[in-house]
Amino acid sequence: MDVVLPLLTLVIGLLLGALAVLARWRRASDPEVLHALSARGDDQAVLRAGLDRLHERLGDVEQQRASWQGQLHQQVDDVRRSTDLLRRETGALSTALRRPHVRGQWGELHLRRSVELAGMVEHCDFDEQVHLTDGEARTQRPDLVVHLAGGRSVVVDAKVPLDAHLDALAADDEDEVQAHLRRHVRQFRAHVDALSSKAYWRSLPGSPEFVVMFVPAESFLAAALEVDATLLDHAASRDVVLASPTTLIALLRTVAHGWTTELLAERTREIHELGRELHARLGVMGGHLDRVGRSLKGAVEAYNGAVGSLESRVLVTARQFEDVGVTRTQLPPVRPVTTTPRPLTAAELLDELTPQRPDLQDPLPLGDDRPGESRGASA
Repeated sequence: MDVVLPLLTLVIGLLLGALAVLARWRRASDPEVLHALSARGDDQAVLRAGLDRLHERLGDVEQQRASWQGQLHQQVDDVRRSTDLLRRETGALSTALRRPHVRGQWGELHLRRSVELAGMVEHCDFDEQVHLTDGEARTQRPDLVVHLAGGRSVVVDAKVPLDAHLDALAADDEDEVQAHLRRHVRQFRAHVDALSSKAYWRSLPGSPEFVVMFVPAESFLAAALEVDATLLDHAASRDVVLASPTTLIALLRTVAHGWTTELLAERTREIHELGRELHARLGVMGGHLDRVGRSLKGAVEAYNGAVGSLESRVLVTARQFEDVGVTRTQLPPVRPVTTTPRPLTAAELLDELTPQRPDLQDPLPLGDDRPGESRGASA
């Protein structure tokens, strides 16, 4: 639309100029000019038709402009109403945050949200509103206690003062804004000193000597640091760590990673102990199997000796009943057992652990496995 209007204006100006020239020619009553104009009647008709179309186009453009202007007015009204609503809600929020109880609940809500975003679980990785007692029997109740790997804990406080910063947002004069921001820094420093004096780590043995001061919005901390860049150094010297939501989430995820590492180390120790126990039990089992194998070998030797005695002493006499006609049934042969148990050969089952269990040693003497001597001894 911004390009069409200038072009239309230029065309209209040219046409009006041409009409003015034609009008002067007509007033001059020059026969030659009148003759030329009459000869070009067709051109005038074409020009008149073009002007009619241009007039229609200008009418359409005007209608579109009116429609767009109405829509623009409607959008401006919507923006004005939204701005008024936002101003009222902001004022209500500012009034509510000036109350210490509401401000504390709002800070705790943002603190819990940050902890959940870090992937921590309540009563496992952290606890809220824990009651502590220091060495002087004073009761303390921090907003959050984060449990670290190794049985340690870190205290997080969310009761940061915001009155001065809210006053700075509501002020119009630049000098007044700067005065409120300087008061905002003084409130931060006073709260840092108050947290440092509580010394929560004395109530949590084995915990690091610092407390986290949670600021529920990045802008609150940024405004204080713009006025006083030494605020972080002041807090660090008082064993207080200033943490915005982004910083706290990074800190808590580091803690969660420490928990994961500690859990992996604990599982590794358990697997190591289970491996040692399994290795020892394999040795005991190997001793039992070795004892069973030698017992089976002794049983086979005794069986073969009995077979030899049966064949050489008993069956010889029993077959004489067949010769004298007492019976016609022949006695079946009794064959010796030639298969021996497979001995254990693994060093882990024999050399290392079996000597540590003398009760597993076979009390039976190992005899010679030659069949002839076994039958002779048995006989």
